[in-house]
Amino acid sequence: MNDRIESTRQQKIGRQIQRDISEIFSKEAASLLCGAMVSVTLVRMSPDFELAKIYLSIFPFEKHAEVMASLQENNWLIRKTLGARVRNQLRHVPELAFYIDDSLEYISAIDKLLK
Repeated sequence: MNDRIESTRQQKIGRQIQRDISEIFSKEAASLLCGAMVSVTLVRMSPDFELAKIYLSIFPFEKHAEVMASLQENNWLIRKTLGARVRNQLRHVPELAFYIDDSLEYISAIDKLLK
């Protein structure tokens, strides 16, 4: 995504998808998370609403590769579940792209260095 500012509609849809994906992870897709605690920290929508970039914080961080592989493999299932939730708000269910938000890991590393 460019450095352009997201429109109000993009932000609104992004927040809704963030809530829905968080709920899906906690209820219907908990088995896909490999026993890790996963938080959806941010969702950025493309201007045409065809792509949702979903940033995840994973604890413990050591499981991030395993969780990301599971999410990529089961992307269709998460997208299908999301589609059932947003079918009245969006014409098309966006493609889902998962990314690691490692800001907590970075903060933890700096904190260790300072101590």
